[in-house]
Amino acid sequence: MRYAVLVTGPAGAGKSTFCASLITHAQTLGRSVHLFNLDPAAERFEYGPTIDIRDLINLQDVMEELEFGPNGGLIYCFEYLLNNLDWLDDELGSYEDDYLIIDCPGQIELYTHIPLLPRLASHLSTQLNFRTSATYLIDSQFMQDKSKFFAGVMSAMSCMLALGISMLCVMSKMDLVKDEKGRTKREVGRYLDPDPALLLEDVNSSTNPKFHALNQAVVGLIEDQNIVSFLPLDVTSEDSVNTILSHIDNMMQYGEDEEPKIPKDMDEGDFDAE
Repeated sequence: MRYAVLVTGPAGAGKSTFCASLITHAQTLGRSVHLFNLDPAAERFEYGPTIDIRDLINLQDVMEELEFGPNGGLIYCFEYLLNNLDWLDDELGSYEDDYLIIDCPGQIELYTHIPLLPRLASHLSTQLNFRTSATYLIDSQFMQDKSKFFAGVMSAMSCMLALGISMLCVMSKMDLVKDEKGRTKREVGRYLDPDPALLLEDVNSSTNPKFHALNQAVVGLIEDQNIVSFLPLDVTSEDSVNTILSHIDNMMQYGEDEEPKIPKDMDEGDFDAE
C-alpha cells in the first residue's frame, strides 16, 4: 500500500517547516518517507526532495520564456504537469509501502478556483492507487484578526470540498502563542473549534451595518457545514508533531493492511513450534 499527504495552505503558513518536521519524526519511527516538492518556485529545503516538479518544469523558466507573471506561470506549470502525467507516473512507480509528503504551493486558487490540485489528488487516488489525504495549515497569527481568521476558515472549507479527500486542518506556529498575550485555553479553543460568534461580537461593531447581514450569512454557513476544526501544531514539540502524524495515519488507515514484520534481531526459527 502507498500513502500520500498533500500539505496545503496559504503562503507563509509554515508548510515546508511542517513537512520537514513530519519527515524528521517519521524517520525516528523507522518509516520510509519521501518529500515530493510540488512547488515549481521553491528554492530551499531542509530535506532534499526525492521527487521534484522542477525536474519537469520550473516557474522561473516559464516566466522568462513565456513572459507570464507569477500566478499565470504557476497555473501554466500545473497544466503542463497534468498534460504530462506519464512523467509523474514514472517518478512514483517505484514507491511501494512508502509515505509521500507532498509540499504544495501556497496559491489557494490552485485548490479552489481552478481544478488543478483536485485533479492531481484524484489521479493519485484512482490511477496510482495511493491512499491520499491532505492537511490545510493556517498561521496562528490569524487569531490576531478575527476577519482574517474566518477568511482562513472559509478557505479551508473551500479546499476541503474541492479536493474531495480526507483533510486535517492545522493551526501552525502555536509556539508563538504566548501566555502573556492574555489568551486562556478557552479563548484559544474558540479558534481551534471555530466559534462563529467571534465574528459577530467584534466584526459587526467595527463594520458598516450594511455588511452585518453578510457576516450573519458567513456565520450561518460555518455553523451549517461544521466541517472545520484545527489541531494545534508546535513544531518545536515532538509530542505535537506526533499527534498530527497520528491523525494523518488514522485518516489513511496507515498500516492496517501491512503484514506484521519480524524484528531484524530475531530469527524466523524462533517462531517455530517446539
